[in-house]
Amino acid sequence: MVENRPIGRLLAHFILIIGVIVVAFPVYYTFVASTQATQPISVGQISLLPGDQLLNNYAQALSHGVAKTSGTPVGGMLLNSFIVALLIAVGKIAISLLSAYAVVFFSFRLRMVFFWMIFITLMLPVEVRILPTYKVVAELGMLDSFAGLTIPLIASATATLLFRQFFLTLPDELVEAAKIDGAGPLRFLRDMVIPLSRTNIAALFVILFIYGWNQYLWPLLITNSGDMETVIIGIKRMMGGADADTDWGAVMATTMLAMLPPVAVVMLMQRWFVKGLVDAEK
Repeated sequence: MVENRPIGRLLAHFILIIGVIVVAFPVYYTFVASTQATQPISVGQISLLPGDQLLNNYAQALSHGVAKTSGTPVGGMLLNSFIVALLIAVGKIAISLLSAYAVVFFSFRLRMVFFWMIFITLMLPVEVRILPTYKVVAELGMLDSFAGLTIPLIASATATLLFRQFFLTLPDELVEAAKIDGAGPLRFLRDMVIPLSRTNIAALFVILFIYGWNQYLWPLLITNSGDMETVIIGIKRMMGGADADTDWGAVMATTMLAMLPPVAVVMLMQRWFVKGLVDAEK
């Protein structure tokens, strides 16, 4: 039985409100900066109230970028980031789902050895293997391409482990019933395993989409053309060597625009995301 303690509830709400303020204030400050002219931002005289340059800054960012530094329209960079994040999320889920399915439901020699080989790759993130990976990508002619931006990042030992742990909770009777009904491996995967895994897939999609969206080092190394820039790289290149060379209003507007797609994905899939993380069946 949960006791009703007013003081405890007030304290909990107070802590939550403080937490929201701490998290939300930088976002609000960035939004306010995105509505003001460059000069006040450069000298640190930013008002806490929105300015009168909102439409100008956002229109310039979307259509022209920052001509002094990058010059790439933010609309194109947002599209590139969305495609990269979507391909990484879908690719990671597809490969991890199939590899975990093979490890759990197929009996073959050295299957646990292969699983541990996949698991050990957790100690080898892209930053560790970046030089040989770049050499392979360059020799295959995948620089400045979506293939080069996504394929080296698709494999995921974490997602494989999560799917494997969920598949192990499926009862053996379900597998036997599928065999009696004449369902082959692909049909069992399509009709039983994937539907039962939809909450896990949704939770992983949100996490992996944000992971792909926030990639910085690998796109910075792979892209040389402005047409393939992601928005995270674009924000960095928009900032010049000195304050006078940077259109801070457009940079802040770009930063706000870069937040919108991940926030939209989290909001649209919030119910599935939470259910996939806390579902008692996991």
